[in-house]
Amino acid sequence: MDTVSVNKFRDNLKSLVEQSLGKHEPLRVTRRSGEDFVVVGAEDWEREQETLTVLQNSSLMQQLLDSAKTHSERQGYQPTQEEMDEITGL
Repeated sequence: MDTVSVNKFRDNLKSLVEQSLGKHEPLRVTRRSGEDFVVVGAEDWEREQETLTVLQNSSLMQQLLDSAKTHSERQGYQPTQEEMDEITGL
């Protein structure tokens, strides 16, 4: 995460916001007289919130673990040759 002073942020607001949005990376803004703050794109923030929701939900996490186990053991759904032909258009 890049860091800039609040003065530099204020002087270069447009370009720094565009940079943060374009790179999909947060920007930490430091303040001499108080707490720092972070600039992040709304879509990136929403994605992070969704990730936190999933990580905090034990039922969803168990489903993910079960799915990963099934995938690693190759016990997932296997289409028949006829289904594969239909999918691929052969």
